[in-house]
Amino acid sequence: MNKRRIGTSDLYVSEIGLGCMSLGTDENHAIYLIHEALERGINYLDTADLYDRGLNEEFVGKAVKGKRDQVIIATKVGNRWRRDGSGWDWDPSKAYIKQAVKESLRRLQTDYIDLYQLHGGTIDDPIDETIEAFEELKQEGVIRWYGISSIRPNVIREYVKRSNIVSVMMQYSLLDRRPEEWFPLLREHHISVIARGPVARGLLTSRPLEQASSAVKEHGYLDYSYKELQTLIPKLKEKTAGRRSLTATALQFCLYDPVVAAVIPGASRLRQLEENIAAASAPPLDADEYAWLKRTTKQSVYEAHR
Repeated sequence: MNKRRIGTSDLYVSEIGLGCMSLGTDENHAIYLIHEALERGINYLDTADLYDRGLNEEFVGKAVKGKRDQVIIATKVGNRWRRDGSGWDWDPSKAYIKQAVKESLRRLQTDYIDLYQLHGGTIDDPIDETIEAFEELKQEGVIRWYGISSIRPNVIREYVKRSNIVSVMMQYSLLDRRPEEWFPLLREHHISVIARGPVARGLLTSRPLEQASSAVKEHGYLDYSYKELQTLIPKLKEKTAGRRSLTATALQFCLYDPVVAAVIPGASRLRQLEENIAAASAPPLDADEYAWLKRTTKQSVYEAHR
């Protein structure tokens, strides 16, 4: 599988990574899927301390045992579980980040994290303190590089201006093109985009639209009503039929701009993983196809937190 460099780092990741959040809580199944991903060319695993209260990190750690040097592990920090288990609170403080990283290292059974990401962020955070925590962890060799996972323009701008982030993770797909507004700024500063949600909750896959969730049927998806999706999805499938699947088209769309270092679709079943991996070897979009897809879908922008 082709690899791309994340920002100015020395991390070269497979164009298709594995978003581990969807792996579930069955340890044997989760580890099986991770092993299948690694054997088929994926070298980039994205997890977070938040997922299943750290269980997801534990599965990743067990799965990569003996293969650590072959894998790029990305995890996230900032959401602090309450002791009573009732939920979590946002905590981007230096003290918490330096405490939480130790727990992530323990669960991952490793002594370093390749890419440590702030799992959110607000403009009211003590941003300089947060950056200081990441910089100190980098100097200590506990993390190799750091980035943020945020869709808030005001937060993204501050980290671009004030930190040494190498990546910004954002939800990006044919049905959610809001990140494109920020591609020029990130490209100018040699910061990569990590694209999550590239198949838009399964809407951009072979799954029939009729099987979409009741929430999608009632409220649509972002700027698209369900009626609009009923028109658009068949049109997208028809346009690329014979060349590649809708899943492959969706992932190749995200990868068209080189500012995107990787897309990280999730997978809870082997078939989903196989479809995602097959997309990596599907024919890339040509300029005409890419232009048609952009004309046919909506280019929205983030309206809040500007």
